[in-house]
Amino acid sequence: MGQIKIEKDVYGIKGLCVIEPMVHGDARGYFMETYNQKDMEEAGLTMHFVQDNQSCSTKGVLRGLHFQKEYPQGKLVRVVKGSVFDVAVDLRSNSETYGKWFGVELTEENKKQFYIPEGFAHGFLVLSDIAEFCYKCTDFYHPGDEGGLAWNDPEIGITWPQVIGEYKGTASAEGYQLEDGTALNLSEKDQVWVGLKGTFQF
Repeated sequence: MGQIKIEKDVYGIKGLCVIEPMVHGDARGYFMETYNQKDMEEAGLTMHFVQDNQSCSTKGVLRGLHFQKEYPQGKLVRVVKGSVFDVAVDLRSNSETYGKWFGVELTEENKKQFYIPEGFAHGFLVLSDIAEFCYKCTDFYHPGDEGGLAWNDPEIGITWPQVIGEYKGTASAEGYQLEDGTALNLSEKDQVWVGLKGTFQF
């Protein structure tokens, strides 16, 4: 027991948690528990996970900001290779922090995990050449239930590290790049989401 350290309600946003597992290492390598239900419950986190996902992305890929409307998902996310900047935006209409965002760098070295409860938009930017991203979900994926929020909405004002470019009124990646010249890479779907004023609220 006691294999995790949890920072709750990070940045004053209720429900967001940064989790650091205890890593046991020696000259041979390391071992850690990536999830322990008893430890989580002792910390007051009683969510039930039903699906595990994994993705691989190249540098400059930005995925998000995503959510499910009728079947919202809580997500416990981590990186097993490379590094990403992971972001959650509060879309709970009755929340004191509605529209507020928080971001954390998740890397294979720091082994941090980020829990985003239901009612948030979520996305990440890949900072390394390759990133493998794993996450557990509290509900299944439901095709047709997807929602999204513009990654660059000035009303929210997310500070994406290393990103250079000028906002031109849309979520298009055109004209944006990383500091090293890598083009920002978004799916067609992620380039048409609207800002906070026009998006779904929980």
